[in-house]
Amino acid sequence: MRSVADAKRPAVVRVLVYSSDSDTRSQVMLALGRRPHPDLPPIEYLEVATGPVVVEKMDAAVVDLAILDGESAPTGGMGLAKQLKDEIADCPPIVVLMGRPDDAWLANWSRAEAAVSHPIDPIRLTEAVLGVLRNRIAA
Repeated sequence: MRSVADAKRPAVVRVLVYSSDSDTRSQVMLALGRRPHPDLPPIEYLEVATGPVVVEKMDAAVVDLAILDGESAPTGGMGLAKQLKDEIADCPPIVVLMGRPDDAWLANWSRAEAAVSHPIDPIRLTEAVLGVLRNRIAA
């Protein structure tokens, strides 16, 4: 029998993964896998390679979480995160990928809920994603 909490839980979590580098997108999806934790629904990925498509998908509210690569070009993920937080009233949580740990101040400026540095560490990325998804799904 399903509990009330299970009835409110979405069937899947839609995660937008943005990077101009297809290898980075692949690394993120491989690091998280399809089901990073048994308490969360499976992840359905939406790969995006350009900034304008990120804005389009976020505006359409088809995303539960966005992972944005701060090293993308020509549109960096941290600038995109700031733009999305400024322009979307109920913006989904954002995790930014930083070029180096010293860029944490920039991640903070972007108003992202979490930041993880390159190279992608599956454990750190999963912890960051689980932290923001648990808060989002529990809400």
